[in-house]
Amino acid sequence: MPDADIPVTYARYAQIEGPFYHGTKAALAEGTELVPGFTSNFQDGRVSNNIYFTTLVETAAWGAQLASALGGETTRGHIYLVEPLGPFEDDPNVTNKRFPGNPTRSYRTRHPLRVVRELDEWQEHSPEALKTMLDGLARLRAQGLDVIED
Repeated sequence: MPDADIPVTYARYAQIEGPFYHGTKAALAEGTELVPGFTSNFQDGRVSNNIYFTTLVETAAWGAQLASALGGETTRGHIYLVEPLGPFEDDPNVTNKRFPGNPTRSYRTRHPLRVVRELDEWQEHSPEALKTMLDGLARLRAQGLDVIED
């Protein structure tokens, strides 16, 4: 596991080993390249300057489930094994926020991620945990605090 005290930056990322996962509401084909510049899964009307990914299936599950729920989907979403095609950095939206370092092993890149394959079997977070997370996001939105550093 990477040292939590040493940030992952565009200049210092090669020590992070996969596998890498991306959770989303979108159904994607193998070989698809995900690129920045499209609508965010998490804020209406926002164009994302980065593509987000993780080395933890549990974190990717949050991405898949939240993207689906916030997008009005009734499916659980999808998790893909992905390959970063360029440098990446710690996701500043979660790094050093509630806990030191990057415990969710979340990263972002302005370079493409290539879809290697879909992960067929993964554990969803419980409906109660998902509701708690969605309620928390709604509270942040109501307070104007749902800021995404992008």
